[in-house]
Amino acid sequence: MTEPITILGRGKAGRALAAALRIPNLPHTANPDGWVLLAVPDRAIETVGRRFIGRVAHLSGSLHLDAIPAAHPLVSFDGTVKDWRGVPLAVTGDVPAPIIDALTALGFVAFDLPPEHKALYHAAAVLTSGHAATLWLGATALLAQAGVRLPGEGLLPLARTTLANVAEHGAGGRTGPFVRNDRATIDRDADALSEPWRTIFLTLGRAPVDSRALPPRPPRTTGSSGARSDTDHD
Repeated sequence: MTEPITILGRGKAGRALAAALRIPNLPHTANPDGWVLLAVPDRAIETVGRRFIGRVAHLSGSLHLDAIPAAHPLVSFDGTVKDWRGVPLAVTGDVPAPIIDALTALGFVAFDLPPEHKALYHAAAVLTSGHAATLWLGATALLAQAGVRLPGEGLLPLARTTLANVAEHGAGGRTGPFVRNDRATIDRDADALSEPWRTIFLTLGRAPVDSRALPPRPPRTTGSSGARSDTDHD
């Protein structure tokens, strides 16, 4: 009989994965038998994981521990089951096979991430997710503070189409005054911003993007998986 998997940690990632896998989701103080997947804050991983050495893995994308392997899904969780087909799963260390099998059955695509690259990998993830969200929320707040209320979905269509264009065309999908080197527009826009947004605007706009280093965009996976789609989840 296959040993059960239990997820410890009831945050967004723990709840979503436990629901998708239909396995127990317990607090970090629990001591379950079988395989254990830790969905706890980085600061708690070593302390909690010590109790399950040899049958445990954690979900952190940044932290590396020699004794506790990691499997990090490169996705933003909201606590509910989504379609995770094609989402990278960064594996560092000897993650127990049943845990890898369970996650890949949900559509995650496992790849080996060397420990020395974990911090860089996670920094790139933060730039893509957390920082991008901060930029969108900050831009929305700047307009609202000035009394500008956009109709419909506001800035969301712009964010969606920008990401779609970059996904389709890479660096060639970028638009705007920095791409065109339109200095008059850049200066005019920058002068409309207070700090720290003015510095952020100019720093990001001038950040180098080496299009030669960008990998080709892979085709989206369309095969079946064990994950339920949004329409299948109440």
